[in-house]
Amino acid sequence: MTLLKISKMGHPVLWRKADPVDNPTSPYISDLVENMIETMNDAGGTGIAAPQIYESLRIFIFFVSKLRAQSEAERLGITLDSDGSVPLTVLINPELTFLDEKIDESWEGCLSIPGLMGKVPRHRSIRYRGYGLDGKLIEREATGFHARVIQHEYDHLDGILYPERMTDMRQLIFSSEAAHQKSE
Repeated sequence: MTLLKISKMGHPVLWRKADPVDNPTSPYISDLVENMIETMNDAGGTGIAAPQIYESLRIFIFFVSKLRAQSEAERLGITLDSDGSVPLTVLINPELTFLDEKIDESWEGCLSIPGLMGKVPRHRSIRYRGYGLDGKLIEREATGFHARVIQHEYDHLDGILYPERMTDMRQLIFSSEAAHQKSE
């Protein structure tokens, strides 16, 4: 496996709509995903999309920890069906549908925008589908943090970074200042 360089805000690969993957089960895609996993883990992320490692392909990976899922559910006042965790998941050629009009704002960071975070509005509940490395269809519904992660990574595939979703640029802050925002 190889650690890959992460593209930063301003690089053209992050602005373009990523290309569909023709063969999700190809050895090239399998190797790419392995390297994405190692890169995401090394960087301390919860997700990473192929454009973030200079590959304009419709692929992202993510996981949701129990702690993050439960913390966001508590903040939103919602009940989770399970502990909220989601194992490492690979989504190839994903599709996204919003299940309702409820929007929540919460803080997001991004491996392509290091040192900053912003308060971003996202749909609370979504349905998504895509293909795994084995070529099998994955279909799930997501709420809270799980839904937020999917929307964030999906945006990368359409050339959108989270500051473009923000409604108040005063809420774009340095991560080191996040402790001052805990009350919000």
